[in-house]
Amino acid sequence: MKTLIVEDEITSRVLLRELLKRFGPPHMAMNGKEAVDAVSAALQAKEPYDLICLDIMMPEMDGQAALKRIRQLEDEAGMEAHKRAKVIMTSALSDKGNVLEAIRSQCDYFLVKPIDGRALLEELRRLGLI
Repeated sequence: MKTLIVEDEITSRVLLRELLKRFGPPHMAMNGKEAVDAVSAALQAKEPYDLICLDIMMPEMDGQAALKRIRQLEDEAGMEAHKRAKVIMTSALSDKGNVLEAIRSQCDYFLVKPIDGRALLEELRRLGLI
């Protein structure tokens, strides 16, 4: 499984890496801009990500803006909906507005921090990634 972890906070980044590394070495990005660049490069190489774990609150470009741009890049690449990256938004912000915006931007799941490893793995199974 090709995974991109987008997280500016080191503790969450390490936790996600530890949870996901058994499924393949995850790539890392520190903000939304780096994530968009990584996804763009992966699409150009015809090696798209299977999973993107995307924080909402980050410097330079937040996760909401990054998700919109990522979905736009996938559209421009002509990707069919079922072949797009599965995106799990992660955030300490669990307010209705952030959750609804993430859903409108086509995220596949929303996890509230601190990340529950069991919930993450259950969702990966439900999404057919593991």
